[in-house]
Amino acid sequence: MRKQRVLLVYPEIPTTYWSFKYALSFVGKKSVLPPLGLVTIAAMLPASWECRLVDMNAETLEDGAIEWADMVFISAMLIQRASFEEVVVRCNRLGRRVVAGGPFPTAMHEDIEGVDHFVLNEAEVTLPRFLEDWENDEAHGLYFDETKPDITTTPVPRFDLLNIDYYSTVSLQYSRGCPFNCEFCDIIEMFGRVPRTKTPEQFLREMEALYATGFRGPLFIVDDNFIGNKHSVKELLRAIIPWQKEHAYPFSLSTEASINLAEDDELLDLMVNAGFIMAFIGIETPMEESLALTGKSQNLKADMLESVRKIQERGIEVTGGFIIGFDTDPVDIFDRQIRFIRDSAIPTAMVGLLMALPNTRLYRRLEAEGRLLGLSTGNNTHDVVINFVSKLPHRTLENGYRRVLKEIYSPRAYFDRCLELLRRYPAKKKLNVKKTSYRGKNRLLSLIEVRALFASLFRQGFSWYGLEYVCFLVGALFINPSRFPQAVGMAIEGHHFLTMTAEILAADGFARRLEEARDMAGEKASAGTQPGTNIAMGPAAESGRMPGSKTALR
Repeated sequence: MRKQRVLLVYPEIPTTYWSFKYALSFVGKKSVLPPLGLVTIAAMLPASWECRLVDMNAETLEDGAIEWADMVFISAMLIQRASFEEVVVRCNRLGRRVVAGGPFPTAMHEDIEGVDHFVLNEAEVTLPRFLEDWENDEAHGLYFDETKPDITTTPVPRFDLLNIDYYSTVSLQYSRGCPFNCEFCDIIEMFGRVPRTKTPEQFLREMEALYATGFRGPLFIVDDNFIGNKHSVKELLRAIIPWQKEHAYPFSLSTEASINLAEDDELLDLMVNAGFIMAFIGIETPMEESLALTGKSQNLKADMLESVRKIQERGIEVTGGFIIGFDTDPVDIFDRQIRFIRDSAIPTAMVGLLMALPNTRLYRRLEAEGRLLGLSTGNNTHDVVINFVSKLPHRTLENGYRRVLKEIYSPRAYFDRCLELLRRYPAKKKLNVKKTSYRGKNRLLSLIEVRALFASLFRQGFSWYGLEYVCFLVGALFINPSRFPQAVGMAIEGHHFLTMTAEILAADGFARRLEEARDMAGEKASAGTQPGTNIAMGPAAESGRMPGSKTALR
């Protein structure tokens, strides 16, 4: 196959609660996670092809990089749409062919302009067909196949293309698919409900390749439900445990899992022994009616507060996803969510408004009911532009949602949850995990953590919430001194959450005052306007506006 020069581009992700933008500077990093999909794609390209990668979340995409390439591969999620479109325009202007894939193009390729070749769905199936046609000068515009491939053939990612020092965390994938059927989830639409896994030997090869880069620290296993196939994952964990011991625990592990993790003591023990310190769990809502409506049956089988506590008491932090806006949510859903988040001692509570994503059961139901208003932005963790007609009035949702953010990310509420989590952790654990980031287990501080501690003391100690911060660190030392490195990490992450919330609420206040001024101006103008005159921002225009459009200033 003739040699080609390929530039792989990962578009910019906007600043959100998930970006940890305001925490990364404490540890000298530029982004949280590298683009695992693109470095995996690079490993599937012919060995003779020359590849370069630009992650726009960590570095600038220069025109010279585009001009160097024969073609540009670009992958994106829905939330990266604006940056994706800008990159495509630049490639078109510079005369370079664009090959696009990933969740956003797979869902919306019919609405995307400027892309020469769409290689969609799972690359193990569609990429070889594109490469064969490209070699024969017969490449066409769309490669689409919903076949769910055997991922035991997936190659080791090209970690050599990354500047590994940019990232606070590095990622691997073990499985695709989830056995559950949540109405709002697009994962099961993309990857199916039968989890497909790599072999333990294959996954260890990927860990070895990552270890060879010199990276030491947090390793996030990006599976959408790591425990979707419990039998297979236990085999994997039994292989990871001796590898971690042999290598002196270079990686602290985290992942996403369903709450039924708490039902399996053996699985919990294996995860702890393998070095897991965090699991993201989709809690969604404390309302049983809403869980039943959305098909979240796994959350109905046991008391969720007790399940969360059980996981925490094993030494695994639970971070939680929460959703507001289900059809069956009562008017006091905001108070219920605040209370659950407080009682669960989940410091990192990602609360968002419900979004109807393309190719989901929710999207199809709302479309059939005539309730869709447009395409989701993909950002549900502080964006109040919902894309459907909700049962609760939009103004009620908007105001209530802001109040949830304001209350759970007030300094006192956040640090109180952190302290309660520290109380729930085991009093002592072995000093066996070496980390180079701001989250840790029980061990001495590394050099980078010493740097982070001093940056934290200086910047947070003299911040607007400095008193609460100092009280938290003192409390953490008394509660569980062996967890002090982790407490510092919580404080630094809290800086991001508190800063984000303050910015959001300030922007909302400005937007609200601007809207009120426009309303008043419209009312005054309409009083002296002749019949039939169009006033774009007057009361009539306001009444027909899509809900949430005033938040464009945010």
